[in-house]
Amino acid sequence: MNTAVDLIQLHPQKVWAHFSTLCQIPRPSKKEQQLRQHLQDWATARGLETYVDTIGNLIIRKPATPGMEQATGVILQGHIDMVTQANRGTVHDFNKDPIQPILKDGWLIAENTTLGADNGIGVALALAVLDSDDLVHGPIEVLLTVDEEAGMSGARYLEKGILHGKWLFNIDTEEWGQLYLGCAGSQDIEVAESLQYQPIDSEYHVVEVQVLGLKGGHSGVDIHLGRGNANLILAQCLAQHLAPLGAKLIEFSGGTARNALAREAVAKIAISPEKITYLNLLLEQTQQQWQQKLAGIDDGIVLNAQILEETATCVIDPKQQQTWLAALATCPYGVAHMSDTLENVVETSNNLGVVRLNANGASALLMVRSMVNSELQAHVAKLQAHFTGYGLSSNLTALISGWEPNPESAALHCLQHAYQNSFQIEPELKVIHAGLECGIIAEHYPDLQMVSFGPDIQGAHAPGERVKVDTVAQCWTLLTAALASVPVV
Repeated sequence: MNTAVDLIQLHPQKVWAHFSTLCQIPRPSKKEQQLRQHLQDWATARGLETYVDTIGNLIIRKPATPGMEQATGVILQGHIDMVTQANRGTVHDFNKDPIQPILKDGWLIAENTTLGADNGIGVALALAVLDSDDLVHGPIEVLLTVDEEAGMSGARYLEKGILHGKWLFNIDTEEWGQLYLGCAGSQDIEVAESLQYQPIDSEYHVVEVQVLGLKGGHSGVDIHLGRGNANLILAQCLAQHLAPLGAKLIEFSGGTARNALAREAVAKIAISPEKITYLNLLLEQTQQQWQQKLAGIDDGIVLNAQILEETATCVIDPKQQQTWLAALATCPYGVAHMSDTLENVVETSNNLGVVRLNANGASALLMVRSMVNSELQAHVAKLQAHFTGYGLSSNLTALISGWEPNPESAALHCLQHAYQNSFQIEPELKVIHAGLECGIIAEHYPDLQMVSFGPDIQGAHAPGERVKVDTVAQCWTLLTAALASVPVV
């Protein structure tokens, strides 16, 4: 059953009240200013010390409760931006419209957009600690970074020397019951060139070929699930069928973020009217083939064609069209290697996240992840060589280091004991193939002891993102118990 929900009626009330605020204030990556100012004003009104560093990260400090002044200082860390994706046909302006969650079978869900539980729940938990007068804790710093989802520039350019705590609790993982002590590093590849267009005869119709209905998801957390990638599927379809149809490519647009599995991709093609029936037949056959490949994994895939009310005047140069479609269709994608030392952990992968071919030029944005920096660099080189083989050059972003596990960390032991005492079971210790900010923060603060945890979140980075409500309460129990048990030094 789906029901509208007043978030502040959920438990724990302070956490959900802060998450409700995050749902009301837009926070796309690189556009966090409004939310940051709101949180800074809120903290100042509570008498808390605040600081905004040069890149735009917000730090809020809360003194220790009486008797805990000499306890190890703890940094609670999360990011205030969110991935902004909506289902096709959904009207939602992420720059001004609030998120509209519903409650369904114990999950809080945004049906047609991303919810922002990644990392809004972690931020709300940290804010609730600042907002509570009945907790026991040592010195607290809350570090709220910007731009995590679009490049991690907040963590990469975090000011040195501004954090005083010795431990850091990152509240940005998505499986309750697990404590994370390591994560993958990453690097982005952008392949780009200008496109030439040429005129075409007026008898061609313009048809939009669509790949829709895929689940999408997080390019780190979900990459091993074998879900479809709309960019790859559409490129393979067009590379195989355009020439036999005598059709020409006008535009290609797929995916919305480098770190999200591409759910949808569309292409405009110019095609003779008498070939449209054959096109529909080929798309039906291709859809059936992919339904078989993705059976039980990504069952909703749809390939179809829509005739547009516009006239084709020019198309992409045939040689460039062939080059780009072939390069994309054969691009390595997904899991490249599983870890030899960590059971069921992806070591290296890549995601073909965003593709654009239009009058502004051609570009493909890929994200490569690995637990091992040398393997990451080797896979990046392999992908660059792939595109170079088609005469396409590429540029790289700076490598984002992974987070090396430290199973002997005192911070980890504190959280383990708090978990055991609170729930009478042992938490799982894991590393995650997704990128957390911990590895980058460690470059600036190498002596920090770090642990990451979070509630159950499903579908992060895709519409339909959801968070399990009772696991948020369990996170609150763990966090407050751990803060109360931080040793006095």
